[in-house]
Parts: sequence; C-alpha cells; structure tokens
Amino acid sequence: MQPDPALASADSYEALRDGFRWRVPERFNIGVAICDRWADVEPEREAITYVAEDGVATRVSFGELKALSNRLANLFRARGLERGDRVGVLLPQSIETAAAHIAALKCGAITIPLFTLFGEEALEYRLGNAGAKIVVTDASGAAKLSRLREALPALTTVLCIDGAMDGAEDLARALTGHETQFTPVDTGADDPAIIIYTSGTTGQPKGALHGHRVLIGHLPGVEMSHDFLPCPGDRFWTPADWAWIGGLLDVLMPALYHGIPVVACRFRKFTGEAAFELMQAQGIRNAFLPPTALKMMRQVESPESRYSLSLRSVASGGETLGAELIAWGRKVFGLTINEFYGQTECNMIVSSCAAVMDARPGIMGRAVPGHDVNVVTEAGEIAADGEQGLIAVRRPDPVMFLGYWNNEAATRTKFLGDWLLTGDTGVRDADGWLRFVGRDDDVITSSGYRIGPGEIEDCLLRHPSVAMAGVVGKPDPQRTEIVKAYVVLKAGVEPSDALADDIALFVKTRLAAHEYPREVDFVDALPMTTTGKVIRRELRQRASEESKELRP
Repeated sequence: MQPDPALASADSYEALRDGFRWRVPERFNIGVAICDRWADVEPEREAITYVAEDGVATRVSFGELKALSNRLANLFRARGLERGDRVGVLLPQSIETAAAHIAALKCGAITIPLFTLFGEEALEYRLGNAGAKIVVTDASGAAKLSRLREALPALTTVLCIDGAMDGAEDLARALTGHETQFTPVDTGADDPAIIIYTSGTTGQPKGALHGHRVLIGHLPGVEMSHDFLPCPGDRFWTPADWAWIGGLLDVLMPALYHGIPVVACRFRKFTGEAAFELMQAQGIRNAFLPPTALKMMRQVESPESRYSLSLRSVASGGETLGAELIAWGRKVFGLTINEFYGQTECNMIVSSCAAVMDARPGIMGRAVPGHDVNVVTEAGEIAADGEQGLIAVRRPDPVMFLGYWNNEAATRTKFLGDWLLTGDTGVRDADGWLRFVGRDDDVITSSGYRIGPGEIEDCLLRHPSVAMAGVVGKPDPQRTEIVKAYVVLKAGVEPSDALADDIALFVKTRLAAHEYPREVDFVDALPMTTTGKVIRRELRQRASEESKELRP
C-alpha cells in the first residue's frame, strides 16, 4: 500500500495552497487508520522501534501492533469499557503507549494522554474532571494512583506494564486469553477521540476535546513542515513526550498513518549528546525538535564532525526560532529547520517549508493549506498588513477542537464570531507571512512601544556566553515596563556586572534602543513547562516582586 499524503508536491507555496482540498471521510477511526490499515496489507512493515536506556532496540511491526492493541481492546471491553468512556494513558514513549491509545480508540472510547512527571494533584484533577474509567501506566504511575483511588470513584481499573503493584493489575497477566481479533467501533470523523489538557494563565487546566478528524487535520501541517512527508526511507523521532499534542499528533500518529517507522526512546535525562547519538544509531531521517532541545543540542561542541547523521527534515515549534538557531541547524544538520505553529486547541496551522520557500528567521511561516489563519482586531475584523493583532483561525476546520470538556463557557470565550482566538498576538505581511509577537500577556509595553520577547531572546542566544534566556516586562513607574532578561550562562562562564552590561549592549546594538534589557539577572535555570517552553508567567511574577521590594 502506498502512503496517501494530504499535500501534493509543488514548486511554490501558491501552487501548494491552490491545489489543496480537504478529504475528510464521514466515517473515520484513528486507531484503524494508524494501525489496522497497514497491518491488513503489510503486516511485517516496521511500526515502532523502542530503544531502552541500555541502547537495546525492540522492533514491532504493524501486524504485531494490531494483535497487541486488539488483545488490549478486548481486555478493556472485559473491564466494562463502553463507547465514550475515558481511558488515561500514563506512560512515557513506549510500544504500550501507542497500543493503549489505538485499543481505546478502536473501542470508541476517548483517550487522555498524561505526562509521567505529573504530580498527584495534577493527575487527580485531570482524571477526576474527565471521569476516567481505566488507566494504563507503569510502576511510577501506579504508586501515584494508589494514593488517589478514593478520590476517583469512576476509576475502576488500573493496568500496569511493570507487573501487579500498588493496587494495579499486571497488564501482561490480564491480557492472557484475550483474542487478537477485534471489530473496531464504527466512529464518525466528528466523534470524540482524545482529551488533551492544556494549562492557561489562570484557573485549572482545560480539557481540549478532539474528534477523530483531528488526525486528518494535522496531516497537511506535518507534511509541509517535513518537506513533503512521506518520502522513501523516512524514519521519525522526537524527544517530545507523547503525552503532549506535539509528540502524539505531530509525530506518532501522522507517522504511523503514513506507514513511517517511529523511534520511541525515554532518556533518563535528555542531553544534546544523547540526542545526537540516538539520531546517528537509529538512522533518524525526520525529527521534531522543540526549541529547548535545539538550544541544548547547540551547546554540544562540533557535532557536525563527531556524528554521522541521516536527517532529511527537522521541524520545530512551540517558540519562535531566530536567525541563530536557523544558521546553526544549517551548519550541523545540513538543512533548514522548518518552523511551525499551533496550539492544543487548533494545531499545525502555520508552517514554513524549505522545499518551496526560503526561511525568514523570526517569522514562523504561512498558513498551512486548508487553514484560514489571519491576524484580527479585537472587533474581529481582519487587521491591515503590518498591523499587530490577534492570531486567529476561522471555523470550521478539521484540526480544530470540538470544545472544552464539560466547559461550554470557556469554549464560548475562545471564539470571536467564527474566529478561534489563539491567545497570541502577531503580524501578517502582504505575502501572508505571519510573525509571532507573543502571548497576549507576554507582550511588553515600554515607553509606548509594544515589544515581543521572542526576538530579544533570540538575540541574547547569539551572545557567546549565553546558553538560555527568558525575557519579560518588569513594572516601572516611568516606562510602564522595562525589558528584563533572566539569563543562564554557558558552562564555565562566571557572572559579573561587566558581563551583564556587555550582554545588554550586545542586544542594544543589534536590535533597538527601546528593546535591549535594562536589567540582566543571571540564574541557574529557567522555569520551564513540561513541553520545554519558558514559563514567562513565573518570570513576570518574579520581576513584579522585585519591583515591589525596591519601592519606598
């Protein structure tokens, strides 16, 4: 069977856009599309290779993945799982993680990807809010869940891949006797499939509920950001956890949909060296590397002469890439990193694509074919070229969420008419290129200027002493806010007032007098989300507290 890409190859963005049409079938099931569809025609085709901490690799074919997921689906049914019930998947990248999602989706259930580093409070809220009936986990997750069972009355079954412990059943033993044949539930493209919890700036996380069509909605963006995926020999890996939309729907599911092998690996600790070694050993051809991973890999000395890489495409998203990382990627990978943009509620909607257009550092790309993305005013009108406004996506759109789980009020506030508001500000130029400025609450207002932190952070990374940086506005009685930078120095570099002045001057001479950081603080680490983004909210709070301490 030949892969069925959503995008046809083209020699220009305009041809790519004009030749695209959505093909969303009325009936569609993600589990069938990413597993059974291939298993039924090429059962020996490689699906997932799991690389353990000791480097030992275990290969699973599509036929084996179908058999395992079918046995698991039959087990779920035996434990009382019905269509529409929720199944939590609390596992790192692994074969069982993929099988659990596929099995639940073939049952017509709704999966909840959960990050293994979540604490008990985070797990209790998500599982309780979703009313999860079953959770598949490992020893670490079973221990956490054992202390939450009384608070989660809907949770009737916990299955552990590491054996029976802490009130969890041994998954391998529970699978005994269950058939490898299973008839998937006939689901519609709009039927609910996945709840991914996303944290905002206030309140508890909200569960973004997606339908089965969300996978089809992702395909054009994934293919565009990887220079016309799939190509012969493609082989996919990301360090992004499969509990997040970037790992699950930007890599795992689209790759399996196209019959591309996925490499799964859970590093005890991610390092730049470990990433290069894995890509070399596994012959990785396609990688999604979040900006934080790229910045850590950038600290590896002379990787281009130490590692033999086979990369065909590298994509990155989550934070804006600047000229420094683009140039580094060309030197080390021998290709241009394609930047893409989206969010949990509506992902992979903007992308660059080196195969048809030159990258513009600091500009995230153009609307992915099929998505009506624009910059709008607070009144919901399309902003003028060059005018800063709200990045928005027009509904309906196959990749757009169905709504927030059990939260109609929050769903309503996400929209301005037919525009879904991303919560980000940006600028569109006359050619449709979109520049990310910042989150609504990230934009710095200083002496009447509205300043986005991304460009300043990119400039700071070019300084030879800087490893990582986070930029926020600090309250100031004269300027409203001043630009403040929190900087992590490279190993062996000692902080000093002179170095802080040099860093500030470095930005001032390269960007603008109103954009340079008037204060530079050296820190050991930056607060990061589990997906590797700088938590500017915490830095803003720190800066605000500092300003209060200075007041008489």
